[in-house]
Amino acid sequence: MKVYSPEHIRNVVLVGHQGSGKTSLAESMLYVSKKIRRLGTVTEGSTVSDYQPSEKERQMSIFSSLLHAEWKEHKINIIDTPGYPDFVGEVVAAVRVADTSVFVMNAQEGVEVGTELAWSAATKNEKPAMFVINQIDRPQADVDALITQMRDRFGAGITVIQFPGGAPNELIDVLIMKKITFNANSQGPPAFGEIPDEFVDRAEELHNALVEDIAVSDEELMEKYLETERLTEDEMRAGLREAMLQRSLYPVFCTAATENVGTARVMSFIDNVAPSPLEAQALPMAEGEAMEANVDGNPVVFVYRTMAEHHVGDYSFFRVCNGAIESGMDLENAQSGTSERLGQLYVLCGRDRETVSSMNVGDIGALVKLRDTHTNNTLRRKGDPAVVTPIPFPEPRYREAIQAKTEGEEDKLAQGLHQITAEDPSLVVTHEPHLSQITLGGQGAMHLKVAQYRLKSKVNVEVEYTRPRVAYRETVTIEARDSYRHKKQTGGAGQFADISVLIEPLDGEFQKRPDINVRNVAQAQTAWGSTIEFIDAIVGGVIDMRRFFGAIQKGVLEGMQRGPVAGYPVGDVRFVIFDGGMHSVDSNENAFRTAARMVFRESFRKAKPVILEPIHDVEVTVPDTYTGDVMGDLNGRRATIKGMEAEGTMQKILVQVPEAELYQYSTRVRSMTQGRGIHNARFSHYQAMPRNVQEKVVAAAAKEAQD
Repeated sequence: MKVYSPEHIRNVVLVGHQGSGKTSLAESMLYVSKKIRRLGTVTEGSTVSDYQPSEKERQMSIFSSLLHAEWKEHKINIIDTPGYPDFVGEVVAAVRVADTSVFVMNAQEGVEVGTELAWSAATKNEKPAMFVINQIDRPQADVDALITQMRDRFGAGITVIQFPGGAPNELIDVLIMKKITFNANSQGPPAFGEIPDEFVDRAEELHNALVEDIAVSDEELMEKYLETERLTEDEMRAGLREAMLQRSLYPVFCTAATENVGTARVMSFIDNVAPSPLEAQALPMAEGEAMEANVDGNPVVFVYRTMAEHHVGDYSFFRVCNGAIESGMDLENAQSGTSERLGQLYVLCGRDRETVSSMNVGDIGALVKLRDTHTNNTLRRKGDPAVVTPIPFPEPRYREAIQAKTEGEEDKLAQGLHQITAEDPSLVVTHEPHLSQITLGGQGAMHLKVAQYRLKSKVNVEVEYTRPRVAYRETVTIEARDSYRHKKQTGGAGQFADISVLIEPLDGEFQKRPDINVRNVAQAQTAWGSTIEFIDAIVGGVIDMRRFFGAIQKGVLEGMQRGPVAGYPVGDVRFVIFDGGMHSVDSNENAFRTAARMVFRESFRKAKPVILEPIHDVEVTVPDTYTGDVMGDLNGRRATIKGMEAEGTMQKILVQVPEAELYQYSTRVRSMTQGRGIHNARFSHYQAMPRNVQEKVVAAAAKEAQD
């Protein structure tokens, strides 16, 4: 395949909710550009982009797919992304490396959650955007209603370029002020004609609105518009490009992709108006200013995705961020410092690949068999300081405990989890030794179901999911004192240790008591993230603290691993050793370690212990009409409402919810909102649980201990 200069490259990502027709539009784009000869369909499993077995089985995109088409001497790189919210990680990565986000909307539906997620990604990355209202040939299509809703959600920058004409294969284009007739299911060019009388008034109104929108975004164009009240087509295209780069205008097109209606016009707009890599938003750098694309600069490559392909090996999908690369070139991995030799460069079209001798800045392609390069890695010339800012993948919304169904396959499970999380960083594995569990976090039930399938297909390990244990903590609420004497006599030297202690909550500075004289303060961090403060208040040398202070600390930390209330780790307590005794012969470290562990447990029980539960800050975004149902459900989950924020037709509910009440919540909120609700949760703090809830937790722990 020929090598393209950056001026002749366009990078677009197709985003939107499941069922909007992104894959069908991608297929149509390949077809009208004559990249493929036959138009595949999702239902037949014959599209170029959805080629994975799991995608064909479910008739939906699960992975992003890199495609390319040649259109009027330009190369258009197309990334087709999943629309199901569980696979938003694929969307986030693709949006980062594309220059224009093409939002595909279902003409029969409103703004859906998949569109919301993609909009958030495009906004964070400051990417230009355009909209394609697809499926305009369907019976329930309502383009006008959808445009109104889009303006409510995405602002006044929504600017109409096309609206449906009198026939299913006709569109009225107000940018060029022509009626366009498409040859359905044909690769032939569309026909341009005069706008019928019945549409003239509306077309002129929309054209004038478009001209005004473009003029407002450019001072020179505004001056000309005020003088002449018109702009040429070339001026409008240039103004639209600049407005898209400023994210002040979002052009709207119409298509019926399965019939190839409107596709060629979208391709021409991308070709003529969408920014090239040299004009697009500069990629953010980990340090310093964003890097402007430079054909003659040092080569910099950013890996945005990795994927193992059967019979091929590990693909590293990349964008050339600066300079040019060629096969055989040696580059340094900025993260590991190792050298990588670039093998054959590939341009992909779904499963199919073509070799290319070199690739210029702005192009997107793939490499195979890189030794130690992964997603979010930067490859650069040795000595170059360039590091592209890593993609921030979304935090998990859904967690399950995971284990191999067959005993003895733990190593295979670990290998498989390492592989699938390397390919999909939005899957997160957490090892929790104190809970004796491994959890797998993702974006939803479907995400983890696909992960289960991939573990079976990649490393042949079958896994099962169970409800994760909650990382409860135990602590004390008041001050308590106790003593313990450990005395053991055997045939030889015995064991003796006597300790008197005070225990209290660690919620402020230690308040001195008349009978306690502080000599030394030490803090320790537990393996589970809690803090304990030890205070040496021994006077008169009744205990040799230089010799036994470490043993006492070890004994207390051992006791903290399983609290006396329900066996959960103890956190955030202060432990004061203020009196005791020792024996010149029988006292040793083991004796004081044992005494410290026992006195800790006894004093802990006297200090009105409670169980702490993890509380999460949660944002729930739902359509306004479902707010009442969602609020009612949250109240049933012991949520504390912190506030609400309007986002167009959506409401963002801000709450704090106990972690135990969030199990499978993503599934619940989607079912309550017809798939349009979504939530984000992040750990906030620990707090004491209500007494009735604690009693249930204690009973459950006791039952588990008996079993």
